[in-house]
Amino acid sequence: MNYKKLAESIQGTSVPKPASGTLSGHAAGEPFDKHVYAELKRQFPDNAYRQYEYLNDLYSRNPSVIGFRARQELFDSPTVLFLLSRGKNATDQWNIENPFDEKQNDTADILVAKNGFYEIIDIKTRNISKKAQPPNIISAFKLAQVCARMLDNQDYDRFAIHYFEVDWELEGDRLVCRHASSACLFKAQPSDLYINWAAAMQIQFHVRDLDQGFDGSMQDWAVVYLKHFVEQAKKRADDMIKKFVIPFEKYIA
Repeated sequence: MNYKKLAESIQGTSVPKPASGTLSGHAAGEPFDKHVYAELKRQFPDNAYRQYEYLNDLYSRNPSVIGFRARQELFDSPTVLFLLSRGKNATDQWNIENPFDEKQNDTADILVAKNGFYEIIDIKTRNISKKAQPPNIISAFKLAQVCARMLDNQDYDRFAIHYFEVDWELEGDRLVCRHASSACLFKAQPSDLYINWAAAMQIQFHVRDLDQGFDGSMQDWAVVYLKHFVEQAKKRADDMIKKFVIPFEKYIA
């Protein structure tokens, strides 16, 4: 994936202003999400998918493979399986007449699957005319589970997680991309990732501002992140006990 080329192709383009809803969050993000997908589909017509499209394609190409357990075996990477697959009931019930639909909480907005490698791409948008806190990126707990699977299975070279940010401004009835940027999660310093425990344990950052200075291996990244996550979780637990337990224990002693 040439993310510089992708950014250059998106920068300066525009999408229609949403007919309803506020100019933030999903209302503004969805048109640019589809815009970026259309560009990637143009560049990789046989390899770019929405996550649900990939699963539908994978299962339809293997009609004799039926049921959750058997369909799990279609993934060579346990970590990719964890990131992309749907739950047991949904997978058991899948068939040509009952395909998957898109889910807002899918890990990948866009998936480029080629030669056994999976580029998992999440699209983020930013209204640069307003100040806003960094968006939710991924659950810190889910990422810890990803790291554990990588380490358990020595599964380091089958996938990457990238974030692509579109910085836009309103111009008339169009949202115009002023700047586009990308960042690889596994090039960020794991110990610097901010976990907002009050926001469903979400890691939060602006893609454009994410440091890309980590030069260790994927294995190194997983170990450093898990150390960071455990330390932060312990601190959070201690803070919760001090604030919400100790002041009230005297009443129930």
